[in-house]
Amino acid sequence: QFNQYIYEEVVPFIKGRTSEGTPIITSGASFGALHSANLFFKNPWAISGCIAMSGLYDLGAYTKSYWDDDCYWNSPLHYIKDLSASHLHQIRLSPHIHIMAGSGSYEDPDGSRYLSGTLSHLGIDHRLDIWGYDISHDWPTWRAMLPYVLETQF
Repeated sequence: QFNQYIYEEVVPFIKGRTSEGTPIITSGASFGALHSANLFFKNPWAISGCIAMSGLYDLGAYTKSYWDDDCYWNSPLHYIKDLSASHLHQIRLSPHIHIMAGSGSYEDPDGSRYLSGTLSHLGIDHRLDIWGYDISHDWPTWRAMLPYVLETQF
C-alpha cells in the first residue's frame, strides 16, 4: 500500500504542482534508505533516482525470519536480478543512484557494498560512497551526507 500511495498519489501531486518533466529523486536514511531504493528500483518510470544513506537492502534483516512474496518483491537485493531487461534498462538510464554509508558505530557499510556489487553485476552505474569510522548511524551523519551528495552530484 505504501508504494502504491507514492506512485498513485504523491508522484502525480508533485508533477501536477511542477511539471510532467520534473525528476523525482527519493532519499532516505536507515530503513528509509531501503524505501528510497525500493521505490526507485520498482518504478524507475515514476522515480528518477535515489539517495540511500546507511541502509540494508535485504528486507530479511527486518522481518525476523518471516518471508513471503511481498517481502521478496520489496527486498531490492533479492528481486532486482529478476527484473525484465526493459525494466533494468530504465534503471540504467538514471544518473542519480547514490548509495552511502558510514563505517562507525551501528553502521553496516557491507549492506551498501552488497547492493553496490549487485548493481555492478547487472551493469547499473551508481555511486557507492563509504565514509569513515568516525561516521556513526545517526542524524548528524545524514545531515552531512545529504547536502554533500546534493552539492557534489547534482
